[in-house]
Amino acid sequence: QVQLVESGGGSVQPGGSLNLSCVASGSVSDNYCMAYFRQAPGKDREGVAAFCSDNMKSYAPSVKGRFTASTDVAKKALYLQMNNLKPEDTAMYYCAAVYGGSWKQWANKLRATYNYWGQGTQVTVSS
Repeated sequence: QVQLVESGGGSVQPGGSLNLSCVASGSVSDNYCMAYFRQAPGKDREGVAAFCSDNMKSYAPSVKGRFTASTDVAKKALYLQMNNLKPEDTAMYYCAAVYGGSWKQWANKLRATYNYWGQGTQVTVSS
């Protein structure tokens, strides 16, 4: 079993920055794909960024150029640096992961089915 623990959410003004962290523990491997999703009240869940062990990154168009995903393999962690935050970025952010090679068949890593999910961390952007 795998556990994902998230941290780093909070409240900021427009234009501000936050850095989310997701640390995995349990039966993890070096063959993985990790991602952040978000869901705002009344809206569908949206894939935000993905980082897989092939070192390829994927970003939603709405965050490209503002958000940067990175990983620390030794710490089994995924980070999401969010800059120039906008009110429309307000949502609950969830970390997700899959281990093994199944992700290599995915056509879109931001619309795929991940096996493991974190508890979520709230991000609020308002003036």
